[in-house]
Amino acid sequence: MRKIKNAVHGTTIEMPGKKQPIRIEYVVVDFNGTLATDGRLIRGVAARLRKLVEQTTVIVMTADTFGSARRVLSRLPVEVRIVNHGSGKRRFVESLGRRNVAAIGNGVNDVPMLRKAGLGIAVIGNEGAAGRLLYEATVIVRDVNAALDILLKPKRLVATLRQ
Repeated sequence: MRKIKNAVHGTTIEMPGKKQPIRIEYVVVDFNGTLATDGRLIRGVAARLRKLVEQTTVIVMTADTFGSARRVLSRLPVEVRIVNHGSGKRRFVESLGRRNVAAIGNGVNDVPMLRKAGLGIAVIGNEGAAGRLLYEATVIVRDVNAALDILLKPKRLVATLRQ
């Protein structure tokens, strides 16, 4: 397993109700059910990931149910890590420093990483979303492109989380 490079820039997000903004340096995202449906990348994701890596380091954490993650993502500037359990995703987020991490997922095995991330985004995509995950999320979106757009256009969070 290669060492994660530090994000060059990061993106600062003003979070309504928080005293200080958070600085997202890492985006940890699930593959199946989140970035992909039936092991195939969802339309629009590749272009958004290319933009996002200009600001952050993107790591895809997956159990790789369909065995396609490395191949599908091979032309994108993201790191792919195979993990079999949510506890592995949680430990990884903790190792990065939770305040610096945005986590995106849809399944039960994503619950631990969303719980530990500075910003947790639950995706309700074609494969649905686990009910337990929705409880842990900072924000819930209808698809992965909306989740990635929140990170690319963080003022959307202000409108969503304003109290």
